[in-house]
Amino acid sequence: MRCWVFPLVAATVIVTALPVGAETFRFTAPDGTVHFTNVPADPRYRRTGFSSGTQAGWLRLPGGAPGLYLSEVREAALRHGVPEQLVSAVIRVESGFDPRAVSPKGARGLMQLMPETASLLGVRNSFDPQENIDGGVRHLRGLMDRFPDNLPLALAAYNAGEQAVTVHRGVPPYPETQGYVSRILSLLGTPVAEATLAPSPTPALDRTYRTVAADGTVVYTNIPPRARR
Repeated sequence: MRCWVFPLVAATVIVTALPVGAETFRFTAPDGTVHFTNVPADPRYRRTGFSSGTQAGWLRLPGGAPGLYLSEVREAALRHGVPEQLVSAVIRVESGFDPRAVSPKGARGLMQLMPETASLLGVRNSFDPQENIDGGVRHLRGLMDRFPDNLPLALAAYNAGEQAVTVHRGVPPYPETQGYVSRILSLLGTPVAEATLAPSPTPALDRTYRTVAADGTVVYTNIPPRARR
């Protein structure tokens, strides 16, 4: 029997070895402890209505409601010139709209920012929805500029890193990354073969540009590279 026990307040994300699609059951003990298992041996367990399988191989418990972050998504999308629907799709696949989500590799929050990436983006608290979304959208905007007119590559770089996309000259042959790209495009209703980036709308505020210095330092700025002195 596979069973996990943890306080309800900590019930966000836990690592498991469940097979893809395994049904999950839950019961709350009198002391408030919440138990999850895929093989219920106690009649007090009840179906949760979701399975444990994810492309990343880890259990993502029911997260926050998408409607809670509509304003944050809309503002960041407009600010950085990224389609609102794309931002929502990335959040859905990355964290299931759970602002406290933490992946086995350490990615955090709604848009699953790695600590190093969050630091470069100036995100101090990855669990703050507004900070996380703004930082994640800013990062995505930089990748869209890095791989213009090719949404699959921008998404693959968000998931696996720019270097992996550059080395493989396309979406890396990683099942997780390929599944990630396909899921987001499916949410957008866009076939992979037709997934290109339309010209971005002019953002309400200055666009953010990303440059990499000779020493590897990544710089985000609203000043176009050719215009800087």
